[in-house]
Amino acid sequence: MLDRRLITHFDFGFLFLVLLISLIGEGAIYSASHFAGSPPSDLYLRQLYWIGIGLILLLATISIDYRSLHRYAYLIYAVSVGLLLVVSFKGAIGMGAQRWIVVGPLTLQPSELAKIALILVLSRYLSDIQERGGFTAGHYFNLALLIGLPLILILRQPDLGTSLMLLFIAVTLLFLAGMPVRFFTYAGVTVLGAVPFLWRFLKDYQKQRIRVFFNPDLDPSGAGYHIIQSKIAIGSGGFLGKGIMHGTQSQLRFLPEQHTDFIFSVIAEETGFIGTLILILLFAYLIFKGINIALKTQDLFGTLVATGITTMIAYYILINIGMTSGLFPVVGVPLPFISYGGSSLITLFIGVGLILNIRMRRFHEG
Repeated sequence: MLDRRLITHFDFGFLFLVLLISLIGEGAIYSASHFAGSPPSDLYLRQLYWIGIGLILLLATISIDYRSLHRYAYLIYAVSVGLLLVVSFKGAIGMGAQRWIVVGPLTLQPSELAKIALILVLSRYLSDIQERGGFTAGHYFNLALLIGLPLILILRQPDLGTSLMLLFIAVTLLFLAGMPVRFFTYAGVTVLGAVPFLWRFLKDYQKQRIRVFFNPDLDPSGAGYHIIQSKIAIGSGGFLGKGIMHGTQSQLRFLPEQHTDFIFSVIAEETGFIGTLILILLFAYLIFKGINIALKTQDLFGTLVATGITTMIAYYILINIGMTSGLFPVVGVPLPFISYGGSSLITLFIGVGLILNIRMRRFHEG
């Protein structure tokens, strides 16, 4: 029989907030993919289709007690790494990268699902360490293996943005689980020392993106084009914006990737400072609610999972807005629930399902 407390503890406000932001994304995609004098695009309908699939997976996620995922965390992680290996050998190639698996009419990006798998396996491993009394030298090696394996496979695709996301999420969970501060100091010094060595493994276009980050005028018609057009779009929006479907940078197709990575620039141009402020406040409230749920969870595994998902969404927002505003290099990170993209949206809805799952069952004793 269904425990009524599951319903009374369900956070309908959190789900409504996610759907509201997704609805804003629908409008932005509609505007960003319709051009004067061109046939109407169906991208917004496809996004609606992905939202429907995401909601089904969200319901499936909340129907399973999250503590059961503690038992299957390693299996989920193994499946995720297996999919990344399949991509390495049999993945579909597009825009110079090998990131996708084609299953019938669907095109999936396993690196998106790897974020959820890494959060689950690290939450399991770190909560187990705490129960056994703390970190040992062997734990450091195992953690490096758990984090490094998907990281290397995703870097090979290449996908620098997703690799950085995995690294940021992992560092956040390690910090929250009580890993000694000296570990982060040593790791930071090691990474800084390895930068000249790692630079050699970057693709030419990635090196050029980093160069133009410091000087966009270095290649204004090439690698610097994206960020120059994006900053023009954001700046031209002014206080109130130019109006929905009246943005010149987007409607005249000056803005690249405007329905995916640079959709924030479209919103800024068409709705101005007021529109972007409302969107950022909605995101801030979403992050606040996610952290609040994590803090009130009674077991460490649930706390780490909820924190990992929330920080994943926060890093998405921070990097995307920073990237489109010229504060960070362009690394191809979507704006959560707003940018067009099936795999990313499904990952986010599964993540929201996990947070709601933890919130629903926090009345249980750990």
